[in-house]
Amino acid sequence: MRPGSALDRLGTRPKEGPMRKSKFSEEQIIRALRRLEDGTPAGELCRKLGVSQATLYRWKRKYAGLGVSELRELKQLRDENRRLKQVVADLTLDKDILQEAVKRKW
Repeated sequence: MRPGSALDRLGTRPKEGPMRKSKFSEEQIIRALRRLEDGTPAGELCRKLGVSQATLYRWKRKYAGLGVSELRELKQLRDENRRLKQVVADLTLDKDILQEAVKRKW
C-alpha cells in the first residue's frame, strides 16, 4: 500500500513518530476563542493567527466553555492519569515477571 493512501488517511495503519505539537499553547487558544466570542470575525482572527477556519472551529469544539484555570486543572489531571497508567503498567509487568520466575522454580 502506498503512503498517503486512503487507509493511511483513515488512521487504520500505525503512524510513525510522535504527534505533531501545536505552535499555540492551550492558553493562547483560549484567548483566541475569547476574542472570537467578543465579536472578532472568524476570518480576521484566522488571518491574524495564521490558521484555517477548520482549525479555529476544532479548537472551539474542544475548548468550549473552558477558562484558563479550568484548562490548567484539566492538564494536571491528564498528566496525573498518564503517570498512574504508567505505574499500573510497570507493576503489571513486574507481577508477570515474578509469576514466570515462580513457575520455572517448580
